[in-house]
Amino acid sequence: GSEMCIRDRYWNEQKIETSEAKQVIKKASEFKRKTRNRLIASNIILLSTCLFIGFIWFHYQPEFLSTKLGIILCIMAMLSYLAVQNTMAPLVSNQGVELDAKTQLTQLISLKEKQRFQHTTLLNIYFILLSLGLSLYMHEYTSRMSLQWAIISYSIVLFWIALNAFYFRPKTIVKQQRRLNELIAQLKNVNKQLTT
Repeated sequence: GSEMCIRDRYWNEQKIETSEAKQVIKKASEFKRKTRNRLIASNIILLSTCLFIGFIWFHYQPEFLSTKLGIILCIMAMLSYLAVQNTMAPLVSNQGVELDAKTQLTQLISLKEKQRFQHTTLLNIYFILLSLGLSLYMHEYTSRMSLQWAIISYSIVLFWIALNAFYFRPKTIVKQQRRLNELIAQLKNVNKQLTT
């Protein structure tokens, strides 16, 4: 009787653990799905922007070297950002595959490392190149304006970049990191339960 009771209790504990594990794995898969969708969206947006900038160059044939340099810098900023960002794709693209808690944990820790580099070094380089590129690009057109309008034009563009770099970006990063840290902690907990 006591043996049966112990077996039942063990089975119930296993059932609780696996249902908790399934919940956490489901949350991790959902997080990865959202990350993958953001990745796809940024690819579409930035590649379309590169094509549009390229079209402007060939259609309007800018005269100043600074304009051409500005266009090249903007395209370089976007393509290098995408190249690094797309290294996350293998970690978030295994949808429909039933992954265990350990695999999910390994992938999320790798994702966290990649995001740390992306959120710091990569985005700083991106915003510097983009600011420089846009400033050079605008020079040809602002040189034909009055000083007042040139200052207003530069101010609007640089304010928009600064708003993204120092307001929207940190808020998004904090939110993503908090969610990722929560999931990693939960998966570690599930792994500990399943291995003990």
